[in-house]
Amino acid sequence: MRFPNLKHLHYLTVLHKEQHFAKAAQKCNVSQSTLSTAIQNLEENIGKQLLEREHKTFVFTDFGEGLVERSKQLLAHSQDWTNYAESSGDWQSGVLKLGVIPTIAPFMFESVINLIHKELPSLHLQMVEDTTDNLLARLSEGEVDLLLLALPMKTPGCKQLVLGRDPFHFVSHKSRASELAKTFNIDNLPNDSIFLLQKEHCLTEHAVSACGLAHKAQVSSLTASSLHTLVALVNSKMGFSFMPEMALDKGVLNGTDVIAMPAEHDAYREVGLVWRIGTTRIQLFRKVGTMLAELLPQPRKDL
Repeated sequence: MRFPNLKHLHYLTVLHKEQHFAKAAQKCNVSQSTLSTAIQNLEENIGKQLLEREHKTFVFTDFGEGLVERSKQLLAHSQDWTNYAESSGDWQSGVLKLGVIPTIAPFMFESVINLIHKELPSLHLQMVEDTTDNLLARLSEGEVDLLLLALPMKTPGCKQLVLGRDPFHFVSHKSRASELAKTFNIDNLPNDSIFLLQKEHCLTEHAVSACGLAHKAQVSSLTASSLHTLVALVNSKMGFSFMPEMALDKGVLNGTDVIAMPAEHDAYREVGLVWRIGTTRIQLFRKVGTMLAELLPQPRKDL
């Protein structure tokens, strides 16, 4: 069997993601016939069927599913190889594609860009904002090199480096703060009075865990798409919420009548970096981690 063409493996993974030949061909900037021929060439080279075709529909065979996952790994490693070659082995140069979740990105983008430009001037930084699940998928497919996420989080096939903590604060409209005792108990709040983010945001899972909100009647079914929307809900006197300290430090409450106070039990989320196991850029990632830790409210001191 001949070595596979990496471009054909890329076509295969895109087809698997799109589940549609025309859409996959458009994503790959090739004709549908070119993509179809590439898949057929892969099957002929391997000697096994990757797709079960029926008229205009298809499904991946079990073998095809397994090959897609291995193709993603191979493409990711090939991207690492390309990065290394393009930087001539200089780990401080080249392109770094950094993915950041929405509950961190608005509050760190500017500082991260300025810090990287100052400390690693030969490094070309590209940043993308997306949800945790989407970023992990893009990392596994080699579309990004490094992630800045809230932890703990399951990241199979990846290495994690915790950079520090981001404490949670309870936020309330100032007119409702008098309802709260000096050391309040969440159980004493009205039902449906605590607003959280939509489930695709990992901040909700971390807040629920850290602040003991699981199965609480106080959690409202009304959810928000961003931290700024949460602030607007609280500012309308409709209820309360939790806000990470990095957002408070960047003035997310400015121009509102919302006030913040420490959450119960010193609740917090961890913030860290995630990268693929087997990457050749660990030295760069650890350097970036040491730098970014200093931007966090409670940086880890033993990096």
